[in-house]
Amino acid sequence: MNRRDFLARAAGLAGMGLAAGCAHAPLKEMRPPNFIVILADDLGAGELGCYGHPSHRTPALDRLARDGVQFDTCYASPICHPSRVMLLTGQYGCHNGVHNFSGRRGGPAPDAPQEDIARGQFTFANALKARGYATAISGKWQLSGKQPGLIYECDFDEYCIWAFVNQLPEGTDVRGLREGDGRPGRYWGPCILRNGQYVPTTADDYGPDMHHDFAVDFMRRHREQPFVLYYAMCLTHSPHVPTPDDTPSAEAKNAHSADNFPSCVAYMDKLVGRLDGALDELGLRDNTIVIFTGDNGTGGAGKGQPTERGARVPMIIHGPGHVKKRGITGELTDLSDVFPTLLDYAGTPLPQDRPVDGRSLAPFLRGENDATREWIFSFIGDRRILRDRRWLLEDNSPLHYGRLYDCGDKRDGTGYRDVTDSQEPEALAARARFDALLEKLPAPVLPEEGAPTDASGTKGKAQPVRRKDKERAPRTRRRRDAAE
Repeated sequence: MNRRDFLARAAGLAGMGLAAGCAHAPLKEMRPPNFIVILADDLGAGELGCYGHPSHRTPALDRLARDGVQFDTCYASPICHPSRVMLLTGQYGCHNGVHNFSGRRGGPAPDAPQEDIARGQFTFANALKARGYATAISGKWQLSGKQPGLIYECDFDEYCIWAFVNQLPEGTDVRGLREGDGRPGRYWGPCILRNGQYVPTTADDYGPDMHHDFAVDFMRRHREQPFVLYYAMCLTHSPHVPTPDDTPSAEAKNAHSADNFPSCVAYMDKLVGRLDGALDELGLRDNTIVIFTGDNGTGGAGKGQPTERGARVPMIIHGPGHVKKRGITGELTDLSDVFPTLLDYAGTPLPQDRPVDGRSLAPFLRGENDATREWIFSFIGDRRILRDRRWLLEDNSPLHYGRLYDCGDKRDGTGYRDVTDSQEPEALAARARFDALLEKLPAPVLPEEGAPTDASGTKGKAQPVRRKDKERAPRTRRRRDAAE
């Protein structure tokens, strides 16, 4: 079944379902749920209060976690580009072809078919639009496309994004502030593209607020039909500049400082709280599922590293009409599960012409069972991370085994025991299980020279990532990452 046939079939099934249902139930009862998929940028799980951070203020997310489901262990890719493609497609890099940024180690060529999201991938927007959903993205796109079909061709009806210059209409006079590398700003005086039109801004305009306002307006205008809002936040990615709650001076608005990071986390949480409040105001609370997660570990504290610290992100799911209140759970999930979960709730079939690596969380979220999946997976370039409830394999490649850990019942990176060279029967059995799984999760075979920087900062030939190095890394250490 190709993409066109799938869309036609899905639309037909949706139409038959609605027609049949009209004879038996009011429209409100059979309407599928709305979805808000929030993707925070550069936010490891440990940055939130509900995940144990001692000082970051995240009351809105803490409340959603407490009243919904908080997964203690969720994996993204350690870098954002493959994470975003995994989230949209439900596939790992070994199946969607995106292991890294184009041009980086293990990434596809710029003109590779898999880099063209509209033509080379099948996303939850494609599936849900065929089901009759209104679709929109607000925030950060950072994937393929150009004018005039940018984002529209990916089956998003509307968008409001922080734009790179090459995404703007030809001849656009870009105003507003610039980031330190000369890129148009995403925070104060942001470069905003809304439905194909450049939106001039001033230094008093704050990008995340503009994305939030667009998101709420989209919900308001489509509250009488099912909708999916992909809310890909710019926060908390560097540059870490003051937020509106810091009431910065004109000079300080574009001044990057690691000291601003806690404020960025707090403002991100505030926006989630405002969005959550809008659900009540619009009467959408009981029929909306909110999914909050991140695209990789925190910049300067895990991001880009083939380790659990680079891959572990928050996953909080809330929806009182559709999600059983469980609070924190030790069940496992990764970003590939979002795609099949949305389709399951929407009553839309999975595509039959391609593998789907994710597993629907809907039965667990509805309370129909008490388990999700036996293992989760992450990848960056030729490096792989594999985990089950007890065992963890980091920094594995076809030419480099990496490190195997016995984590016991711990999930936060502390107290793990390195058993890479152990001859204990349980460790050998875990290694054999992981070896069998990795046969089905291939990575690019790349020479060791030029491997990603390891956790100690060493470049060149990949070095084993030592647990003690990871535990010693200070939580406050930040660096200015390449602006993805």
